[in-house]
Amino acid sequence: MPRLYCLSASALALTALSAPAYAQETNPLTDVIVVTGQRLSTDTDRLDPGEEPAAGPDAAALAARLPGAALIDNGGLSGQVQYRGLFGPRLNIRVDGQRFASGGPNLMDPPLHYAPMPLVAAIVLDRGVSPVSEGPGLAGGLDAVLKSSDFTSGPGFTPHWDVMAGGNTADDSWLAGGLAAVSNDTLRFHLLASREEGGDLSFPGGIVGGTEHERSVWGVGAGARIGSNEFFLDARRQETGLTGNPPFAMDIRYFNTDIARAGWRGRFGETDVSLTLSGADVDHAMNNFTLRPAPANMMMWRETFASSESRTLDLRLSHPLAGGTISAGVDRTEDTHDVRITNPNNVNFFIETVNGTEMNRTGVFAEWEGLALGWTVEAGLRADWHEAVAGLSSVGPAVPAMPGMLAAAFNAGPRDLDDTTVDAALRAWRPLNEAVTWRVTLARKTRAPGYIERFAWLPTEASSGLADGNVYVGDRALRPETAWIVETGFDIAGDSFNLRPTIFFRQVDDYIQGVPFDATVGVIDTPVEMVASMNGDPTPLRFANVDARLYGVDLDFGYRLSPVWRIDGVASVVRGERRDIGDHLYRVAPPSLTLAVTREAGDWFVTAEGVGVAQQDDVSLTNSEAPTDGYGLLNLHAGWDVTDQVRLSASVTNLLDAAYEEHLSGYNRNASGDVGLGQRLPGAGRGFGLRLSWRG
Repeated sequence: MPRLYCLSASALALTALSAPAYAQETNPLTDVIVVTGQRLSTDTDRLDPGEEPAAGPDAAALAARLPGAALIDNGGLSGQVQYRGLFGPRLNIRVDGQRFASGGPNLMDPPLHYAPMPLVAAIVLDRGVSPVSEGPGLAGGLDAVLKSSDFTSGPGFTPHWDVMAGGNTADDSWLAGGLAAVSNDTLRFHLLASREEGGDLSFPGGIVGGTEHERSVWGVGAGARIGSNEFFLDARRQETGLTGNPPFAMDIRYFNTDIARAGWRGRFGETDVSLTLSGADVDHAMNNFTLRPAPANMMMWRETFASSESRTLDLRLSHPLAGGTISAGVDRTEDTHDVRITNPNNVNFFIETVNGTEMNRTGVFAEWEGLALGWTVEAGLRADWHEAVAGLSSVGPAVPAMPGMLAAAFNAGPRDLDDTTVDAALRAWRPLNEAVTWRVTLARKTRAPGYIERFAWLPTEASSGLADGNVYVGDRALRPETAWIVETGFDIAGDSFNLRPTIFFRQVDDYIQGVPFDATVGVIDTPVEMVASMNGDPTPLRFANVDARLYGVDLDFGYRLSPVWRIDGVASVVRGERRDIGDHLYRVAPPSLTLAVTREAGDWFVTAEGVGVAQQDDVSLTNSEAPTDGYGLLNLHAGWDVTDQVRLSASVTNLLDAAYEEHLSGYNRNASGDVGLGQRLPGAGRGFGLRLSWRG
């Protein structure tokens, strides 16, 4: 009889209201959550039949249940994953291996915005740090793998489908979607589609106003095998409609996004070669009057139009070397951004804060994986050359004189900048015996400043998703961030028990953080402070290089009490501190512990899950961050395999309808609901969910 393991996200590695997910590893430095429509067979090497309650319409909430991870909730479709205290552009987040730029200056469409749960097949987490072959990034990385067609073993065409539908009462939401495919041993073709809608989120005190969401996706994919060559093409269209973002000053009116990827894989002797070309075009509008009460003064109505274009090229090869495999490659990314602020009541009021700004990167890497001195080693080195070019900004005739002066000063300064960054990573693991594997990671990881951090000349709340209520300006003199990383841990995997703790430490030089604009805080004696005061904040922040550190421990564990009972858990603790002054980093997750007890028998299971979150009083004074109290939640979820192809899942989240505040959810900016302006956003109340998945 095969051994059963409870690992990775333990009993937490599945979206119960979508389909079961299994954490299946290829090595101790990778977590894989597989979201599938039916149970895997029991001959799977590592099986986690646990489930989790539905936690959101996209993949961010699911990924946030992994050890060391947490959810940055900026809106129903704007969730970001925090990993060991870092989030946003500091993480190497991909969708189907593809990286592309956000369409807006406040990251309302983070990468996992483009991974709706009905279309997700697996979530792959790079534990600790990403390999240099996956591109730059300050810490770990994550890839949301979408459902796709596969080649079969014979010439006859075989159909395949993987679909789901469901709903939840917490926000009166529903979703439906999936994949339909046909393939043989040389050709494959598939269609993707999904639709999601939701209303305002309920909590024990009423509703959180302006939290509705809607999103549609449809796409195609195809592949062909010719000898040792494989060609592939994928294309998707995503349209996000009216969607609330209460931590921000505006809400999503739309995101219209086209995504495409094409490539080739081949083999020449012992050398594997691949070439991938991809692109994404995003058009975006957000405003402060559709999903929230419009300002009484019509001159304060705002609608911002933004867009981005991303083009990438990735060429790589791998070849056996010294008992392992050497991989090398070159990649090129070109991103273009535009942002235009308008007042729909006055055609002469417009501000082009970002106009044709280009952020380009060219990278090369080499990476070797193999056995050395009894250790399995993955060692890599990469170099990246970054180019940043900002176009000329302009303002309309109805805009007050002071912003025009700031635009003129920006245009007169340097707008063509470049940086060079070097990353190195050594990840190694060694079995000490049949049950215990030791892990260690040493790395130097970097991140170049983003276009908002570097080129924002107008003081606004655009901050790449920080949502702290402050207004920011950029600094063209910013240096790239550099993180020095050490972490170690071990994996214990026995017949009935598993444990995977990790201790980590990151020292970050030139960490990019908002600091007071000048030394005379509150004294309005510069044009920037004058404009900021006109916008309601007389104490603007500017992005600057500071010194920081992050450290902590996280783990997951599982214990099978009997053939039908098991207990699983995940615990995470992280601290983020400034090293240059006595302050903490902004929006760092509080310590948390999740425990789940599962009863499974045959084709059904039931899980009771307790979630405990500690108070967070290690807050950023610089960002005026407020502390939060701790809380506890109780969730129930269950699944039933109706047939080999059909699964019915149900859950009750926050069973006791507890009132609580999530530290990472930000502060309310929407006056339409039952949460006061400036109050921290509450967590969802009791919700009943049901999902049906069908796979064949």
